[in-house]
Order: sequence, then structure tokens, then C-alpha cells
Amino acid sequence: MENGSEIRSIIEELCLTVRVTPSNSDQQEDVSSQDHKTPSSTGAPPIPANAAHDQDYISTKHFLRACNLLLLLTLDKVGTSMLVLRQDVHQNIERLEMFLESDPSRFGNVVEILKKEATERSARKVSSCTRALIWLTRSLDFAVALLDKLVKDQGGQSMKQAVEESYNILLKPWHGWISSAAYRVALKLVPERKTFFINLLVADQDQKDSSDLLTQEIKSLTAVLLPLLDQIHSILMKFNCHKLKTT
Repeated sequence: MENGSEIRSIIEELCLTVRVTPSNSDQQEDVSSQDHKTPSSTGAPPIPANAAHDQDYISTKHFLRACNLLLLLTLDKVGTSMLVLRQDVHQNIERLEMFLESDPSRFGNVVEILKKEATERSARKVSSCTRALIWLTRSLDFAVALLDKLVKDQGGQSMKQAVEESYNILLKPWHGWISSAAYRVALKLVPERKTFFINLLVADQDQKDSSDLLTQEIKSLTAVLLPLLDQIHSILMKFNCHKLKTT
């Protein structure tokens, strides 16, 4: 990527996830529009024009794009040890993409997908989009915690330690014994910390400058992503599906 790491693209996509305003013509409105100002007192995202009475809005399209960029990027850089998790992430993204394509105007808001499955009482099914959203959100929790931990503890923890701590806090509580066993195998193949960061660095740029830029961008990513994740977790709690586990 020119003039920045791949993290920059993720940050831009995440901003669109909460700021984009849908319209009948499916065009984006300027976030400075007088009709959709962000309340300065709360920092809340603008309310979609076709959902004036619904404060919960997450752009399905941009959320999935951010998942594609961040989760698959992070897992690819970790290496083949995360192949199983990568496949799960990819399948969950595809499941939500198919649902979105079935009715883009309606399901452009993730909340509408949750509402539909809650009404049909299908949210707890193994193949539900609700479960897909839950696991993508948890995977984002894991990815941002791992990146943040590596940046804040420069040269301290090993990559294996950082992955294990992030996993134990954010994914293990929701995994059954089969998933936990698969993770324990994957942990043995995690690359060295230095190798991971070299893989993330910007090509054709001085390594120190690139490293400094990467550190800044990861911090920016955390600042953008954490409020979004808090919002999604809050929405999942409203639908009483935030505690679903896997096998």
C-alpha cells in the first residue's frame, strides 16, 4: 500500500462502518451534512435517514470489509497456524455477505439481520448470521487486543505469549473443548514477534520509519475499533445472544 501500511485501509473502512449514511439511492452522504450531525455531547454515529427511530446502526457492508481487511490480514501474517480460524472467519463473512445480497436496502444495517433472526427464532442455530456476527466480533476483539499488546509491550512478551494471553481472555471463554484443542495445536506454530511485525511493515520504506508508522497506525486502529466493538457488544446484549458458545 502506498504511503502507509495495510492498517491504514482498515482504519478508513472502520470509520465508514459507523459514519456511512444509507439513502434510497445507496449513495453516501457527507458526514458533515446538517441533517445527520453527530451529537457532540455523546460522540454517537449519525442516524441513518431511513432509521430515524433506531439509534443502533452498523453498516453491514463496511463492517464485513473491515473484517476482511483486519482479521484476514492479521491471521495471514501470523501464518499457517491460524488456518482453521481463518477459514471460520471467511465462512462467517460469506454468510453475512449472502444475507446482505438477498436484500441490500433492508440488511445494510447489521441490526436488521439480528431482528429478522430473532423474530424467526433462528438466531441460535449453528448456521445463523447472528452467530456469524458474534464470532466476527469476538475475533476482532482478539485481533485488536493482540496488536495493542504487541505495541504497548515493545520487546517484552514473545508473540506466543501475546497470542495466548489474548486468546485466554477473549476467545477461550466461548470455546468448547474441540475449538480449544485446535487452538493449542495452532499456538505451537506461531511465528516470532519480529517476523510478525516485519510482515506488517510497509514495503519499499526505511524499516525504522515504517515501524514507527505502523505503531502509530495500530494505536489509531485501536482508538477507532474499540468504540465500535463496544457498540456491537451492546447491540448483541439487547438481543440476548452475546453469550452463545461453540463446541
